[in-house]
Amino acid sequence: MTDFSIGVDIETNSRFKDLNRRKSKNLLTRVFTEKEMNYCFSKQHPPQHLAARFAGKEAVIKALRSAGVKDSFLKTNNIEIINNTKGVPIVSICNDKLKKTKILVSLSHCEDKAIAFAFVILY
Repeated sequence: MTDFSIGVDIETNSRFKDLNRRKSKNLLTRVFTEKEMNYCFSKQHPPQHLAARFAGKEAVIKALRSAGVKDSFLKTNNIEIINNTKGVPIVSICNDKLKKTKILVSLSHCEDKAIAFAFVILY
């Protein structure tokens, strides 16, 4: 039997505008992985990429919660969203109990907002 759930989140990019890798290191490492930070800060406008990744993580958490996964497993820095070679965002979760979980995510951003949808399939 397969169960599925969805999650969505929207963020304002301005929430991330004052973050930089040196001054905001403690906050950034609580939320993002090193690969995610490398990707976001390599872009011309890092805040919109940080906001999109954060929205993606929140959407994944909401989808997992609605599927019955306990909150103790759901931490943003345990969820990594990086792009594959085709530019498609791929979700990885550092948790053995969720190995048989397929997670799809869609990220989008514009000048002032970022939005994400997550679709979770639990086997």
